[in-house]
Amino acid sequence: MHIDHTKNIIEIKNISSSYGDETILNDINLSIHKGDYLGIVGSNGSGKTTLLRTILGLLSFKRGTIKLFGQDISVFKDWSKIGYVPQKVINFDNNFPVTVEEVVMMGRYGKLGLFKRINDKDKQEVYKALEQVEMLPYRNRPIGDLSGGQQQRVFIARALTGNPEIIFLDEPTVGVEKDIKEKFYKLLHDLNEKLKLTIVIVTHDIESMSHEAMHVACIKDHTLIFHESIDDLFKESHGIISRRL
Repeated sequence: MHIDHTKNIIEIKNISSSYGDETILNDINLSIHKGDYLGIVGSNGSGKTTLLRTILGLLSFKRGTIKLFGQDISVFKDWSKIGYVPQKVINFDNNFPVTVEEVVMMGRYGKLGLFKRINDKDKQEVYKALEQVEMLPYRNRPIGDLSGGQQQRVFIARALTGNPEIIFLDEPTVGVEKDIKEKFYKLLHDLNEKLKLTIVIVTHDIESMSHEAMHVACIKDHTLIFHESIDDLFKESHGIISRRL
């Protein structure tokens, strides 16, 4: 399948936001192309998660524009095109008595609506998503019995059940051991390469992410600096090169 990497699916222009009198994001510009694998990095509290949640329409902004698939965010309705894996710490209670399959089925509810029943197609989509993240054999296991890395794979499967074109992940490897991280990032690489899924990952774990992401955006001092590659980011950190959008 040919992917047009010049096609913008997310366009952010001059976005600024604040909490009270405190500026969080200042004049942010960013374009995300179809088929991209973008890492958004920065220190804790730099505004990475704020930017992600603003793109997803979960937070308001003071000025600027956001277009999703060519439509202004204020009128955009086709949220099934966008998958989201929030930070695990705010996302799930390990003691909640639910199976892997039931967790992933939650991703279908947005398509079903309030009064529609789950059917065979929904189950097929759930099994397909679990297979894509290599978790189908665990479908009947309680989610709380899984390791942190396995749980994150399940949460990705939940996001995949809507067949999104882009998926956002917020600090998905926090608390995950190094060898599990490597497998996790390989999974994201495969989803990007094989499914042509556009991936945006918010992280402070530059070392692990650096082996996979095509591009990287660094948030510092409330502004965003875009780098065509990880190499550019490392060069900029030594004062050699910087490109600001």
